[in-house]
Amino acid sequence: MLGLNKKANTLLGIDISSTSVKLLELSKSGSRYKVEAYAVEPLPPNAVEEKNVADIEQVGQIVARVLAKSKSGVKVAAVAVSGSAVITKTIEMEAGLSDDELENQIRLEADQYIPYPLDEVALDFEVIGPSKRNPERVDVLLAACRRENVEDREAVLSVAALTAKVVDIEAHAMERACELIMPTLGGDAEDLTVAVVDIGATMTTLNVLHGGRNVYNRELLFGGKQLTEEIQRRYGLSVEEAGLAKKQGGLPDDYETEVLAPFKEQVVLQVSRALQFFFAGGQFNDVDHILLAGGTASIAGLDQLIQQKIGTPTQVANPFAQMALGGKVNAGALASDAPALMIACGLAMRSFD
Repeated sequence: MLGLNKKANTLLGIDISSTSVKLLELSKSGSRYKVEAYAVEPLPPNAVEEKNVADIEQVGQIVARVLAKSKSGVKVAAVAVSGSAVITKTIEMEAGLSDDELENQIRLEADQYIPYPLDEVALDFEVIGPSKRNPERVDVLLAACRRENVEDREAVLSVAALTAKVVDIEAHAMERACELIMPTLGGDAEDLTVAVVDIGATMTTLNVLHGGRNVYNRELLFGGKQLTEEIQRRYGLSVEEAGLAKKQGGLPDDYETEVLAPFKEQVVLQVSRALQFFFAGGQFNDVDHILLAGGTASIAGLDQLIQQKIGTPTQVANPFAQMALGGKVNAGALASDAPALMIACGLAMRSFD
């Protein structure tokens, strides 16, 4: 049920983060995608805490609201659990086994790799290809997640009269959405090392892709909420007012220099620190590009500042740049929300596996 290799028809990509629900519906004609519908709706405080659903009914009602707002008629969806909730491990198995035989064998051996009782775990696997060490065996990616994380998301969708067809992993959804951006980066995609920095409200996630595959994942407790809180404190606003002012402007003249500029410097520091952790692993000592995702990525000039300070080409992620747009989609709003829709996009792309 961790959706590594399941086939599906049209699915809504629904990304449930700590502060909002994002919904996206795609269609595809030939090799070209089209955005049929999308919507974003904020979540009440503490409805989702550190990517765990704390209030199923409340989050389900927001999903129902975002579905109505999008005007999509699709009733099945793909959702994701966070990377920190999932254990992944590449194991070697005998080549030539059927999916059923592989599944039985993995269930027999899984307790070697999974630190939870197996009846509390949702398991999935995908055959990656022949083992480099032994051509008579295959490498299999094993993914396991606490069953309650999967069931909470299924329950949220069912409140909104939707069915969870796929429960994916956020890092895999991000990887899939990056496939749409890789061709715009220049060079051979197989050789590129790309750092995707997803700056959410409370959490920043670094995914490093090499040759289009995830090679590193790290979460840091830092996000756009810190900017909202500073706006609140300095200008005496409520959470809602501060969040709105952050997006729409209208703050006093000293905002740019006294509040926004120090926050942008803080982001640069966090990106730099996350990359240092990655380089300390020793496999890589450089990345070719930095892609900025998440709501905070939309801050004007943040990409240029990171590029200038870190010295790596940096751009804001927009997976929709080459897509057609349906009549229900507001092009300006979509462009503004694009970096925050990467995971929703990767989930919606599961429709075309």
